[in-house]
Amino acid sequence: MPASPSTARAINDRLALRLLQQDGPLTAGQLKTLTGLSRPTVADLVDRLQAAGLVRVVGESGSQRRGPNARLYGIVADRAHLAALDVRTDSVAVVVADLLGVTLAEATLPIRGDTPARPAVEQAVAAVERAARSAGTAPLHSVAIGAPGLIDPASGELRPTAGLPAWHRDLVKELQRRLPASVVVENETNLAAVAEHRTGAALDRDTFALLWLGHGIGAALMLDGALRRGASGGAGEIGFLPVPGTAGVPAAVNCEGGFHSLAGSAAVLGLAAAHGIEARGAGTHGPAGAEREPGAASAVRAALADGGPRGEAFLSELADRVALGAASVVAVLDPGCVVLAGEVGRAGGDDLAARVEERLARLSPLPTEVRAGALGGGAVLRGAVLAAREAAQDALFAPEGAL
Repeated sequence: MPASPSTARAINDRLALRLLQQDGPLTAGQLKTLTGLSRPTVADLVDRLQAAGLVRVVGESGSQRRGPNARLYGIVADRAHLAALDVRTDSVAVVVADLLGVTLAEATLPIRGDTPARPAVEQAVAAVERAARSAGTAPLHSVAIGAPGLIDPASGELRPTAGLPAWHRDLVKELQRRLPASVVVENETNLAAVAEHRTGAALDRDTFALLWLGHGIGAALMLDGALRRGASGGAGEIGFLPVPGTAGVPAAVNCEGGFHSLAGSAAVLGLAAAHGIEARGAGTHGPAGAEREPGAASAVRAALADGGPRGEAFLSELADRVALGAASVVAVLDPGCVVLAGEVGRAGGDDLAARVEERLARLSPLPTEVRAGALGGGAVLRGAVLAAREAAQDALFAPEGAL
């Protein structure tokens, strides 16, 4: 059944707006080429989007051209603002951006492990509200939260998970209650994969697996350009993966004894100590909440700088450990590419990626490229900004074109 005229217009408008967000500003001629639409159809949609306050003329395409065909159209980026949160066990990082994803305000708030749930939630919500005020007067339209743990695929809610603070779930509910904005929550590793796919190390890959190497261990699966979350939202929980080399096996409520025990930050720090590698600057926050490099990442950088037998032995064993988990993912999915993300993946860079790739070639018959993540710990926030922008598009670019 063919689409109705109003539906066809809405589809064309969304396509044009996405192109303007990703590649703009653009002329009407460029929009015609990129969309495959006729010149009159493009002219109509440009007029429609301008009337809705979503697009405006931002310049001309060149000094030699004049007139309507040379006008450059761009998104009205300040029509609404977006907020992105990276929620960790001991901190919350906030970014407020415009509709093009440009950062307008940001803040990082440490939250002590012994802080009761209610004060922790209040502190986090206040940080979001301050950042939104600092960004300007545009309404806050969409909020995206990246958090560790499982997201229920049916309800979109953060499920209770052993070992994670209760205030995580309370924060989502409180933001939904207090903010005049839509609020979505996504697993942090999935958001990192979105960011690496759209702006980082996997720009040219529609199928890849991302391994998050940080305080916790996780994986995200991007297959044919789409995230795969699994039947219960738990795809990629490889911290629970049984692997050789640990003291036991994981349990449903505890990943100790799984891959987490080999490659989580505590395990990396223990390995560094065993090889005489000192992790300088360990810890999440410095004075006044300034972010410091996590200790595991610091240990990897120290080993790379060491250049001697101690550093070589540490990096070699770390690569062996990471390759064990990666090999299991590769054997099941054959993604062709694995991105080592998170603070440790970023710290190890191309050196660690090459070591893991070499070991994977020995463990698996499936050819797999291993790349270092380009965005480090900032990938979650970047992915959350992209998720908030997607949520805003679904409402702002609806046929009615209203906030």
